[in-house]
Order: sequence, then structure tokens, then C-alpha cells
Amino acid sequence: MLQAIFSTFAMVFLAELGDKTQLAVLAMSSRSSTPWGVFLGASAALIVSSLLAVGLGCALTRVLPESSPRIIHYVAGCMFILVGAWTLWKA
Repeated sequence: MLQAIFSTFAMVFLAELGDKTQLAVLAMSSRSSTPWGVFLGASAALIVSSLLAVGLGCALTRVLPESSPRIIHYVAGCMFILVGAWTLWKA
């Protein structure tokens, strides 16, 4: 269990560095007079979104075939490409 905790922490921490969410929180905290409020709100949002992702991941493994991790990786990759293309188009 500790290995899962540490590897998940490392992966999420590295993935979030320089992410638009981190930049949004940086901008919000620079304008806010209550940085702890921004921290707590951002932390709660990450916890809730992670809870949803874990729940959805567990539910998908029950419904999809055993090859589902590969399918999920391809779908997630396509979604990242689409979001990136949309971001470039809107810029």
C-alpha cells in the first residue's frame, strides 16, 4: 500500500507542476487576501476530483474487459490531445 501511495503522489505531483490548475491557483493566491482560503479550496477540489477519478476507475474495471487499462490509456491520451488542440485553437 505504501508503494501505491508514494508512486501516486510522485506521479500526480510531477504531473501538476506547471499545470494550468497550478497556474490558476498561483494567480488566485496573488490576488487574494486569504491565501489559506485559496489553499483549502484548491486542496478540496483536488481531493474531490481524485475521489471521482478513483471511483470511476474502479467502476470501469468491473464493466470493461481485462484489456481495459490499455483502452483507458488510449482514451485518456486522445482526450489530452483534444484538450491541447482546443487550448491552442482558443489561444
